[in-house]
Amino acid sequence: MNDAAPAPTPAPAPRRRARVRAPELIGKGGWLNTGGKELTLADLRGRITVLDFWTFCCVNCLHVIDELRELEERHGDTVVVVGVHSPKFVHEAEHRAVVDAVERYGVHHPVLDDPELATWKQYAVRAWPTLVVIDPEGYVVAQHAGEGHVHAIEKLVTELEAEHEARGTLRRGDGPYVPPEPEPTDLRFPGKALLLPSGNLLVTDTTRHQLVELEPDGETVVRRIGEGTRGLADGPGEKARFSEPQGLAPLPDGRVAVADTVNHALRAWDPAGGEVTTLAGTGRQWWQGSPTAGPAHEVDLSSPWDVAWWEGRLWIAMAGVHQLWAYDPEAGTVAVAAGTTNEGLVDGPAGQAWFAQPSGLAAAGDRLWVADSETSALRWVERAADGDGDGGENGGGFVLRTAVGTGLFDFGHRDGAAGQALLQHPLGVTALPDGSVAVCDTYNHALRRYDPASGEVTTLATDLREPSDAVLVEDDIVVVESARHRLTRLRLPEEAVRVESVAHRTRREATEVAPGALRLDVVFQAPPGQKLDTRYGPSTRLLVSSTPPELLADGAGQGTDLSRELVLADGVAEGVLHVSAMAASCDDDPATEYPACHVHQQDWGVPVRVAADGASRLPLVLAGLDDGA
Repeated sequence: MNDAAPAPTPAPAPRRRARVRAPELIGKGGWLNTGGKELTLADLRGRITVLDFWTFCCVNCLHVIDELRELEERHGDTVVVVGVHSPKFVHEAEHRAVVDAVERYGVHHPVLDDPELATWKQYAVRAWPTLVVIDPEGYVVAQHAGEGHVHAIEKLVTELEAEHEARGTLRRGDGPYVPPEPEPTDLRFPGKALLLPSGNLLVTDTTRHQLVELEPDGETVVRRIGEGTRGLADGPGEKARFSEPQGLAPLPDGRVAVADTVNHALRAWDPAGGEVTTLAGTGRQWWQGSPTAGPAHEVDLSSPWDVAWWEGRLWIAMAGVHQLWAYDPEAGTVAVAAGTTNEGLVDGPAGQAWFAQPSGLAAAGDRLWVADSETSALRWVERAADGDGDGGENGGGFVLRTAVGTGLFDFGHRDGAAGQALLQHPLGVTALPDGSVAVCDTYNHALRRYDPASGEVTTLATDLREPSDAVLVEDDIVVVESARHRLTRLRLPEEAVRVESVAHRTRREATEVAPGALRLDVVFQAPPGQKLDTRYGPSTRLLVSSTPPELLADGAGQGTDLSRELVLADGVAEGVLHVSAMAASCDDDPATEYPACHVHQQDWGVPVRVAADGASRLPLVLAGLDDGA
């Protein structure tokens, strides 16, 4: 028996950062915000480059653009953010549409227009949004899918600055961003409109962070509400601040509710006194684990896009979390009313339903119509019949149904029976006097109509540039042509316009996978100085499903392990794997009593095709780099 103390175990050597050379940046659409200069990675050498793979339909991508603003401000002399625009919808592959989106959302860095997803494929990107960090020597050092990662990227940037300053490979100075010349128009990418009791029209002038009151002609400016700079400030109309406001709805007390989208807040404007106040929200974005009900000024919201008064409450299209919420002015509370935060098209009891960026609302009698943009769908909420609701804490008593739309990946312009009709990313819906609804079919540049009585979808007007909302004015319908920066008055036609039927599917190529067993690995590495938060149980979650459901013989469902063995069913040649992953990490400092914690979450829809020589492993990077294990 040896009583000698065992030799101490040597500490593991610090893990070296993977050295992967960054592929070149290529895109058929060329470069924006560079003054006409074509950028290469060689031009960016010596700077820390953050590639932001985004598409302008994706609200999570818009969140990341906002998150990156502070990083760009604090590290402007060392960091260059490059947006790589990678379209989902056909309309998003149009260069003019990308130019508009860059201005509309205040993108103040170079953008590569990549309509054929060439750079997306080179970097093996699988989800919108994805961030890739390239060091000053041109090597990929990190990849993050989803939003909420900028705090981790900033820590990495600080490390890279110190490392490459010491090595003499860091180059400081102004970046390659060149702002475009502003264009003088009364409205700039207006979002939503409302007919006021006076007969005037109120419009959200989204890019200028204002509300604009117009005379009945829809052109003459009466007054502007808001200082015109991005911010969150109440007070007199000329001093208040908004941040990319969208939806408008009249309140019973005469005020107008405003969905203040990028402020994650619900505001109110008083036409009589001119005062702007905050009804709900804290100015902070809602994250998983945050309260979903409570005093309105204490609960975080997430990109409210539209509002409508229905069933005694103000309903909110909460695009940022794929839900509907409701504000009760008498109680002064907000709460989830429908949706689970999972992204997709699932009908049924409101508390179990799935949405995908609901962006337009219209109340009509016993129905609340919803333009569900990412599923290219028209849907409605109604009171549940006996035994039809779920009775849960969110959504009890209501059910969700779909009139037009099939899911995240099918879209187009097809009229006819609602079951086979197609839309393309609609943002607005308007109740018509005859019980039908008009749909602003935004990416088809059209105004469509759905008639519940006949179950038919028709086209009312075409050649409208990105219509985002419409409002009835006597016998006319006034359409917000967002990308033409104007309101357009149309006579409601008695007959539909004939258009050629077009159907599309998402542009991404399918991943070839081997038949039978498929290992799914969601790669997550906690940021430097953090660890998984296991104080209250598992800190990770994985939800897997498929379209069609028959694609998976085994492995569907929810669990806490970020790796899972899936089994593909025999006889199903292709489909889409839907993967939702979440991981929570906290600062790893024992001396800190209340460490700062962060939730990392992403949803993937991965088109797959079964092939004999396909891959037997499917890695999806949530944060970090895949080591290929």
